[in-house]
Amino acid sequence: MQFGIFSVSDITEDPTTGVTPSEAERIRAITTIAKHAEEVGLDVFALGEHHNPPFFSSSPTTTLAYIAGQTERLQLTTATTLITTNDPVKIAEDFAMLQHVSGGRTDLMLGRGNTGPVYPWFGKDIRQGLPLAVENYELLHRLWREDVVDWEGRFRTPLQGFTSTPRPLDDVPPFVWHGSIRTPEVADQAAYYGDGFFANHIFWPASHTQRMIALYRQRFEHYGHGTAAQAIVGLGGQVFMGKTSQAAKDAFRPYFDNAPVYGHGPTMEEFTEQTPLTVGSHQEVIDKTLGFREYVGDYQRQLFLVDHAGLPLKTVLEQLDHLGEILPALRAGFAEGRPADVPDAPTHASLVAAKYGDAEPRQPRPRANRGDNVTGGSPYQDTSAKPAEPVGRSGSAFGPAATRTEAVR
Repeated sequence: MQFGIFSVSDITEDPTTGVTPSEAERIRAITTIAKHAEEVGLDVFALGEHHNPPFFSSSPTTTLAYIAGQTERLQLTTATTLITTNDPVKIAEDFAMLQHVSGGRTDLMLGRGNTGPVYPWFGKDIRQGLPLAVENYELLHRLWREDVVDWEGRFRTPLQGFTSTPRPLDDVPPFVWHGSIRTPEVADQAAYYGDGFFANHIFWPASHTQRMIALYRQRFEHYGHGTAAQAIVGLGGQVFMGKTSQAAKDAFRPYFDNAPVYGHGPTMEEFTEQTPLTVGSHQEVIDKTLGFREYVGDYQRQLFLVDHAGLPLKTVLEQLDHLGEILPALRAGFAEGRPADVPDAPTHASLVAAKYGDAEPRQPRPRANRGDNVTGGSPYQDTSAKPAEPVGRSGSAFGPAATRTEAVR
């Protein structure tokens, strides 16, 4: 079971002081937060992607690469990478590069995002959100698994003999989580490929999350990847802790009441009763978090949101200290009664072991004499002759995008 934190990268005024951090301050702070997460024993740090104020994280792989250079064991991921508006070729390149510079401590979460205007900003139509997600991921999946790709679809220019570089570390692609709050087609897409499914699990009641996870598990088994209990599930969550329950509530209330995402709506007590938000003592957080398993089953990754709503850096670091103190109880609680056939969260090491066993991992090299991506000719030689046919293609393991589209209808 992995535990970690995720940030949506908001820049929000502290309602107790009236101070709003600058972009530079928040960007520096996120590195401090990630490093402290590793120091207190957490396993995962995830960073969102946004392209509009009041958020700063427009290039999460840049930030995660910088964090990778200052940490040793922290798993680095996103929450989420926009599969609809990013070019899948660039996603393939960026995350393979992050794999290499982090020594394999990389996976990613894909999603459609929650900011409608981002679609036209990148030349896309929001009405095509689901078809974009389906087609773009079909291409991304192939780019990491085939050395040379020929491809044609609806939403981007065709590729002819294209090799995405660098190739994935050890020829093993980063593990992919598909994140969604309310879209069953995304849960089905995750199940179709045998990938992980991450339920945001912040704003919705437990009954909603339960239905989404149940659908994913059922479809995971339907597609032949294992039993429903072996599906790879991650959950989000929100916590704010204090030495006593009342101290936590008193400290967090002004932030909750003024937070752009849920302030001026239900009371904090109503929100904690109806959603996974936990504001209270260590034991209250332990009890409620362990209770998630009652409605989603045994799962692999739990991420907490702790740096939002204008909370100052000092308070965020204190919250990480609290998380570090309750980690042993959380690990023990989730381990108790966990069936032996429920897998752990995939890591690069486990994926390499699953692929190669005791054999030496392959170090992929694009063909040295292959030349450019368009003609196959060398830029240093006469290319007037007909280029040789590309080699190394294995074909898509999951069929064309049209087949994939049918699967999620």
